[in-house]
Amino acid sequence: MADLSVHFAGIRAPNPFWLASAPPTNSGAQIHRAFEHGWGGAVWKTIGAPVLNISNRYAGLSVGGQRLLAINNVELISDRPLDVNLREIAEIKRLWPDRAVIVSAMVDASPEAWREIVMMIEDTGADGIELNYGCPQGMSERGMGAAVGQVPEMCELNTHWVTSITRLPVIVKLTPNVTHITDSAHAAIAGGAHALSLINTINSVMSVDLDTLQITPSIGGRGTHGGYAGPAVKPIALNMLTELLTDEGVLRSGVPVCGMGGIQTWRDAAEFLLLGAGAVQVCTAAMHHGYRIVEDMIDGLSNWMDDKGFAALPDLTGRALPQVSTFGQLDLGYQAVARIDPDRCIQCNLCYVACNDTAHQCIDLVAPGGVRVNPGYDPRVNGRAVADTRPTPVVREPDCVGCALCANVCPVDGCIEMVSVPSTQEHVSWDQLTARRPEIASSWEAMMAYRKEQGIEIH
Repeated sequence: MADLSVHFAGIRAPNPFWLASAPPTNSGAQIHRAFEHGWGGAVWKTIGAPVLNISNRYAGLSVGGQRLLAINNVELISDRPLDVNLREIAEIKRLWPDRAVIVSAMVDASPEAWREIVMMIEDTGADGIELNYGCPQGMSERGMGAAVGQVPEMCELNTHWVTSITRLPVIVKLTPNVTHITDSAHAAIAGGAHALSLINTINSVMSVDLDTLQITPSIGGRGTHGGYAGPAVKPIALNMLTELLTDEGVLRSGVPVCGMGGIQTWRDAAEFLLLGAGAVQVCTAAMHHGYRIVEDMIDGLSNWMDDKGFAALPDLTGRALPQVSTFGQLDLGYQAVARIDPDRCIQCNLCYVACNDTAHQCIDLVAPGGVRVNPGYDPRVNGRAVADTRPTPVVREPDCVGCALCANVCPVDGCIEMVSVPSTQEHVSWDQLTARRPEIASSWEAMMAYRKEQGIEIH
C-alpha cells in the first residue's frame, strides 16, 4: 500500500488531505470528528480580531441540476472568542499528536498585534501558522486579509513581523485577486515564509434573483461581493499553482506549496500533487458532502498510486510540471483531428451544431444512404420510432483544425476522440519560427507566404 504521509515545511501528517481554514474547522468538536474520519490535518478557521457575522452568508451556483458547483460566502473569520479557540486548539493537538494542526490568523497590520497572537498560538502546541492574506470581503475593508495580500510590500512586511518572532513554520496563504500571483509569492518569501498556500477565494457576485430582483445572498435587502470557491475554481487554482512552481524565484527559494481550490475527489488532489503541491486543502467538498469524503480520497489516491507504481508521495509530486510550456514553445506542426465512434453516437447532432455555428464547419450530416443532408427536424427521418434513419455526423478530416469543440460538447463519453495524425507541416515553435523569419509576426503578406509554403489552408 502506498505511503501517503507528508512532511511539509517541517509539519508531519499521515496523509496530504487537510481541511482548509473555513467553517468545517470552526471548533474543536468539528475537527475531532474530522480526524476520526481520517483527515491528515486541519487549518483552524482564522482567528484574530473581533467580528460579527451576518445571516445569509452563502450563495450557491447550480448548473444543469448539479448543485454547488461553486459557493460564494460573505462570512468573516471566527466569531468565537479567542480564548475559546486557543483552548480547543491545544486540546485537539493533545488528542491528535500525529495530525497536522495549523492555525490561520489575521490581525491588524502592526507588529504588536502579530506578536500578541503568535505568542498565544505557540502556547497551544500547534504545528504551524497560516497567515490569511486572502479574505476578500469584510476584513479587507478593515485593512486585513486581501488588503495585505494584494500589496506585495505589505505582504512582505507582515510576514517578516511573524517569521522574526516565531519558532513555528509560517505558511502564507495567497489571494488570487491579483494580476500576478508570483509578485505576492516573492514578497512572502522575502518576508521569510516557510511555505505558501493557494488559492484563497475569488471576488464574486453570485447572481441576481429574477423574482425579487435582489442580489444573492440578500442580507436584509442588500448584497455585496463575496469569496468564490468550489469545483468551478479548480482550473484557476491549478493555473496559479503552476505559475508558482515554474517560477525561478519560487523554485530557488525551495519553499513548498500547499494547493487548494475546488478539490472534490482524490483525482482532483492527484492533479494538484502532480503539478507540485506538497499537500492539499479541502473546504467546499466537505461542506457539501461531510467529513467522510476523505475516506474515498485516501482509498482512491492510495489505489491509484499502487497501480502507477508510486510508493510514496514524493515519487509523483511535480511529475507533470516538465510539460508546462509557453504558447511560443508549442509545436505548430502538431495536428489532431476529431473522430466520431458511430457505435457510440446517439445522433443528437450537438457536435454538428457547435462546429457549424461556432467553429470550422467540418462536420457533415450524412443520411443512411450516404447522402449529405441539411440539419433540422424532419418527421420522416427523426423521432424515436425511426432512430435508424437519422443522419449521422461525419468529420471531414482534411478540413478539421483539431479545435476539439465537438469532443467537448458531445454528451457521450468516448464517442468523439481527438486523434493525432501525421502532419505535412513543419514542426517548429512560434519562438523558433519568428526568430528565423521575424517578418512573419508583423506582416500578413509574410504570414500568407509562409502558409502557402507549408500548404496551410484556413477556411
